[in-house]
Formats: sequence, structure tokens, C-alpha cells
Amino acid sequence: MSPPDDLSEQDRATKDRLDILTQAVRRLRGRQWRIVPHPGPIGGEQHVASGKSGALRAAIFGVNDGLVSNLSLIFGVAGAGVDNSVVIVAGVAGLLAGAFSMAAGEYISVWVQREVYERLIHLEAHEIGSDPEAERLELAELYVHKGLPRDLSDQLATELMKDPEVALETHAREELGLDPREGLGSPFAAAGSSFVTFALGAFVPLLPFLVSSGTPAVVASAILSGIALFAVGAAMSYLTGRPWLLSGARMLAVGAAAAGVTYLVGKALDVGGLS
Repeated sequence: MSPPDDLSEQDRATKDRLDILTQAVRRLRGRQWRIVPHPGPIGGEQHVASGKSGALRAAIFGVNDGLVSNLSLIFGVAGAGVDNSVVIVAGVAGLLAGAFSMAAGEYISVWVQREVYERLIHLEAHEIGSDPEAERLELAELYVHKGLPRDLSDQLATELMKDPEVALETHAREELGLDPREGLGSPFAAAGSSFVTFALGAFVPLLPFLVSSGTPAVVASAILSGIALFAVGAAMSYLTGRPWLLSGARMLAVGAAAAGVTYLVGKALDVGGLS
């Protein structure tokens, strides 16, 4: 059995940054709120989605990002009084630029998360194989900090360390906040879904300008985008447990405010009037 200090230079450097890397993984996975147990009902209107709603969450927020960003861009350009062809070019450019940017960002995020995750698991596996007794004591100490009695913590840690796979899974979860059995997903799948959902949302405000122009197109885009914004907000209530009417109205208000501001800025610039 190799001694605990026979790590490569790269592994030692990674181990020195263990706390930083662990926190980075947790941030990539999303913020975790501390919930304090409390008596009483939580309200009949809250129906929180199950833990398997990650794909739905990504789809909703992808559509929302595309919708709000391209709606604001198109209204800003349209407010400047330019030709309809310019609005279309701006809308298509905003759709493609945003979709590619979202896809690239999601790809890098999942890719880095996976590499950091695998690195941390590798180091933990090395430590368990090199010095199992030290890892057993470390695990027992973690349970003591959680409030378990010392003797029970020692017994629990001893039983968990008997199976190497269980030991690694337990250390990863308790010490690093990771779950080896939880799939991280494919960077390509994450990038592809982000691209598609953003593009779908960004296409909504652009559609009326493809079949019309001027004020009718602006009005039609506002109505169509408003309906889509409300629908996206209402869909978010499936994840948050909030009333769907309130969620839809809030999303509609946010999108309308963003589009209204950019439209007024375009009006103030009045590029069309200068030509």
C-alpha cells in the first residue's frame, strides 16, 4: 500500500487547493439554501416540483433569456425608426449571438464542473486507499460535528469504511458535498439544449417582423412576447411553488419594463430620422 504522501506534483497542487475547488463545485451546482424545520402548513398553493426538474428548469430559463434579451434588442432597434430589414438583421444577429453564447457558456460550465468533480473524487479515493484509518477518523469527526455521540460516530464510520465503494461515496458526500452516483450530464447535451431553448425564446419577438413591418409589427411583437412572457412565468411556478398568476404577471412586468426602456432609448436616438 502506497504511503499517503506519494502524490504527484499535480495532485499535491490540487490537494492544496481542495477547499477552493470544493466551493467552486458547489457554486457550479447552484446555491443551496439552509431551510430551518418549522411546524404548521406551508400553504395550499405551493406545489414544489420534484428533484428531477433540472431539464425543465434549464428549458424555462433558456427560453426566458432568449425572449427577454432579443425582445429588448428588437424593440431598441425598432424604436430608433430604422427600416424593417435592419430590425430583422438585428433580431437574427441577437438570436444567433445569444444562442451561441449560452451554448458555449453551458458547455464550459459543465465541462469544468465534471473535471473538478473527477479530480476531487480521485484525490479522495487515493486518501482512502493510502490511509484508511485516518479517513475513518476524519469521517467519524464529521458525524460528531453533525451532533452524533462520539461512540456512535466511530461505529458508523467503521461500518461505512468496510466497503471501499461505500467509503468513497460517503466521504465524497459528507466531506466534499458531492454525490458520485449523481450524473453530471454531457457538456454537448447541455450546450445543445441551451442553444435550442434560447433560440426558441429569441424567435418569438422576431416573428412578427418577418411577416409585417412598422407599427403593426411592433404591436404584434409586443402582444406575442407578452403572452410568451406570461406563459414562461407561469411555468416557473411549477418549480417555485408560487401562484402561477403572480409568477406570470411578474415575468410579464419584467420583460415589458426591459423592452420599454430599450424602445424609449431607441426613440431618443431616432437613427431613422437622421437618414
